[in-house]
Order: sequence, then C-alpha cells, then structure tokens
Amino acid sequence: MNTDNQPKISHLRGIRSFVLRQGHLSAAQERAVSELLPIYGIPYQKQLIDLNKIFNRNSDKILEIGFGMGVATAEIAQRLPEKDFIAVEVHTPGVGNLLKLIEEQQLNNIRIIHHDAVEVINDMLPDGVLDGVHIFFPDPWHKKRHNKRRLIQTPFVQKLLPKIKSGGYIHLATDWEEYAQQMLEVLSAESDLSNTARDFAEKPNYRPETKFEARGKRLGHGVWDLLFRKK
Repeated sequence: MNTDNQPKISHLRGIRSFVLRQGHLSAAQERAVSELLPIYGIPYQKQLIDLNKIFNRNSDKILEIGFGMGVATAEIAQRLPEKDFIAVEVHTPGVGNLLKLIEEQQLNNIRIIHHDAVEVINDMLPDGVLDGVHIFFPDPWHKKRHNKRRLIQTPFVQKLLPKIKSGGYIHLATDWEEYAQQMLEVLSAESDLSNTARDFAEKPNYRPETKFEARGKRLGHGVWDLLFRKK
C-alpha cells in the first residue's frame, strides 16, 4: 500500500479510520513530535474547537484524513497558502515527518491532530465548519472478505457530511479501481452531494503526484480522483 494510513471499519466496534501500525520512529521524527507537536498540534478533546481562533484567521478550512508521511499535505499547503489544513493521522512516524516538513518549509497553515479521525469528527468539529475534505489513497483492503473494513462507506460519509459547508467538497483518490467504483457508488447515493464530473474527475492541480503514483503509472496502473460538492 502506498501510504501509512490504514483505514478500517468495524461494524461491531463502530467506525474507525485506521489500523494502528506504528512502525519505526526515527530520532528526527521523535524530536519533531516532542518539540513541534505542542506548537503545531491540536490535542484531541471531547469538545468543539474554534478553527478560526486556532489559525488566527477566517479562511477556508480543509480536513485531511490519513496523510501518511505528510509529503503531499505539505506540498498542497504550499500551493494553497490562503487555506488552512487540519491534518489527522494516528501513525506517529508520519506525524513526526510532517512536523519536520512544517518546520523546514515554514508552513503556518497546517495543524495536526494525532488521533482517530472518526472521533475527531464526532467530538471536535462543529457542523458546517469545513470547506473541503481530502482523503487520498486510503487502504483498499483488496481482499473481498476485508472490504467491510474500508473507510469510504455510507455510515462514515454520513458522519462527515454535516461538518461540510454547503458548496464544500469531498476529494478522494485511490489507485485501486474496484475501490474507486465503490467510492463512486457511495458518494453518488448521497442526495446532499453532487458529482463535479460525469464519473471520475481530472486530478486537480493542487494535488501533487506522489512518487508511488508516478511509479504506478509507469507500470500501467491507474489512479482515480473523485470530486463531489455538497449542495
């Protein structure tokens, strides 16, 4: 799989956005988590947060769920400096790596929540606060018996929709065609959403092509973007 984020849905224990696989934490990542997370992090809390106050400006707010190592997140934040990004990830090495990028590139429009995205959505985000949601290359759980663990399913989308403003968007991307079809069916079934394309969208300019994605294309693999707007 091309990212470190491992989304999961368990119908017995409720929706979760990940399977916890921490991996190795480098010394630099450990330092970043220790020194920079208190600066660029938002602690998880069972209380609604004021994102304009946190970023100290009134601007578009974009939620990214499962940013992996954060390379694409940092590049998008560079490309869209007028927007603010709430980046949610459970895997500590990825959190540490994005914190390093924030420091190196002097990015002021990213804040990280090191926690399960579903609980963040349920407990921290007011309704109508988001202008957009990015979920790029979530785990496809390609074995049929594991498909129920996929993040993009109706219960999750219905939790997410109230947090998005009218006119706001959901942008998904996957390199697994069967999952792309499922994503298309799930989003198309929501009466509050409208597809901006006939089926799959052209990759928006703000989303960078990852090294994994470029390699996959050279090998003949496809990538599918979906871009839906809330009516």
